[in-house]
Amino acid sequence: MSKTLVAYFSASGVTAATAKNLAEAAGADLYEIRPAVPYTTADLNWMDKKSRSSVEMNDKSSRPALADLDAPVVEYDNIFVGFPIWWYVAPTIINTFLEAYDFSGKKIILFATSGGSRFGKTVENLKGSCPGAEIVEGKILNGRPSVAELKKWTENLDLN
Repeated sequence: MSKTLVAYFSASGVTAATAKNLAEAAGADLYEIRPAVPYTTADLNWMDKKSRSSVEMNDKSSRPALADLDAPVVEYDNIFVGFPIWWYVAPTIINTFLEAYDFSGKKIILFATSGGSRFGKTVENLKGSCPGAEIVEGKILNGRPSVAELKKWTENLDLN
């Protein structure tokens, strides 16, 4: 059986709770993608065009710094990457994370939480950040799915 990692970014805790359940369901290890400068409530105010998240998402070259560069990605074959959907795509810190490591030959399965958006162009937007990896659209996981629900989903994925 291949080794699996659940790596996630969570600004408000919603994605973190889902990631923890997913890691338990998949028998995977867990890694938090943390920004060097944590996001405040004001930073996340999408209605303010000058808020940090708005500025980052409006600049496709934005790459917020990571708090650390010690994700053990080399040890894993399959990596779930989770995040909240911002402006119909992944937050740019996910690009930072994917560009910080070599994901060649690895399978990346995306999962996200969202207030109502789908994945949009997320896969397309992230492919250039992880050359040599297979990146697939996984699932939007809203409503705090249980470990049992997530286990059903992960059992249907080819993680070998």
